[in-house]
Amino acid sequence: MAGFYPKGKRSADWNYGGAKWKLSRSKLDLFIECPRCFYVDNKLGVARPKGFPFNLNSAVDHLLKKEFDGHRAARTAHPLMAKYGVDAIPFAHAELNIWRENFEGIQHRHDKSGLLISGAVDDVWVNSQGELIVVDYKSTSKQEGGKVSLDAEWQDGYKRQMEVYQWLLRRKGFKVSDTGYFVYANGLRDRKAFDGKLEFDVTLISYTGDDGWVEEAIMKAKECLDGEKLPEPSQYCEYCNYRKLAQEVQMRFVKKKTEETGNDKNTKITKSTKITKNTRRKKKEHESNDATTNSLF
Repeated sequence: MAGFYPKGKRSADWNYGGAKWKLSRSKLDLFIECPRCFYVDNKLGVARPKGFPFNLNSAVDHLLKKEFDGHRAARTAHPLMAKYGVDAIPFAHAELNIWRENFEGIQHRHDKSGLLISGAVDDVWVNSQGELIVVDYKSTSKQEGGKVSLDAEWQDGYKRQMEVYQWLLRRKGFKVSDTGYFVYANGLRDRKAFDGKLEFDVTLISYTGDDGWVEEAIMKAKECLDGEKLPEPSQYCEYCNYRKLAQEVQMRFVKKKTEETGNDKNTKITKSTKITKNTRRKKKEHESNDATTNSLF
């Protein structure tokens, strides 16, 4: 479990301006989600805490890639394409495995900003017009009767993800269709028993992308990183709101304890002062009595 927690500030090579730093698709999305988290991560070198890995989702991705790779090698359409009337086959390219690789992906040096932009795609198909089609694999498990869709607000990130991939492939010189597809695997919950297997319904969801926002977002992200002040956090950022609230309660706690400690010290000093004064008074009274007694003799 220790691997899922922050490991401290990373090497400068992996921060903005470092030899190994790239503006990945996920980092650009982080900028859109929360400029402050983006800045703290890429400029100051402290990333958000990692979540637990989605191993079942990764297994689904891996098997889907193997399945479509079989049709890629045979240059045949996958049955899912025929079912949904998609005129395409899996695209074969010498760099496909690099395009799929995390920390590598499709890469393009953006002239205006000078930044290296990257993104790792799940799959690419090609239609009969020679247009490339960006494909992304997703997996979930809806309640019985629930249908997969792209209607939730948090799924806007999925759409931006596809649009960045479309933008990157166009910068590589390819003709790219505006229409991409999500291969969505939904784990079924209505079976009588598990029996050592999990069954899925696989749905193909089309999405018409628009990468017109990408150029401006890149420039704004660079402007953010070139700044010397912390950007304002997003109002809805759970991480920034947590940090703010945690800092406030800790400061109140420390202040309270400091005041209590100070009061205890003052009480002790007051008691000590009273004891000292009483001792001195008694000593003087004793000396005065001795003097009176001596004068009588």
